[in-house]
Amino acid sequence: MLSKEERVLLDVRTYTCHPGRVPAQLELYKKYGYPVQLRYMGEPLMYASAESGELNTITHVWVYASAADREDKRARMAQDPDWKIYLAENIKGGNLASQRTVLMTPASFAPPIPMPKIHT
Repeated sequence: MLSKEERVLLDVRTYTCHPGRVPAQLELYKKYGYPVQLRYMGEPLMYASAESGELNTITHVWVYASAADREDKRARMAQDPDWKIYLAENIKGGNLASQRTVLMTPASFAPPIPMPKIHT
């Protein structure tokens, strides 16, 4: 059973792309968004695109120590000029149709999830 200190907050984000636009969105994110997020959030627990089921989706999971940790990291990232470039390029790309964000906590019997490595 996980202690309160071992619990984490999972930010599960699913983006739906317009049909056929997943590769373009992944490239845009890889070039502009991912390097910035690594500096603030660290490596994601998972980053994947759908092979079956709900096609044209990209899901990624970020690990935070708490809601306050998430809020702090996202606020600092939002001030980064490189993040603002990514947001502008994302709008220009027009690949995304929708976004769904779910904040989750692991079940008490789940294996421990380590905090991500931050890239500076």
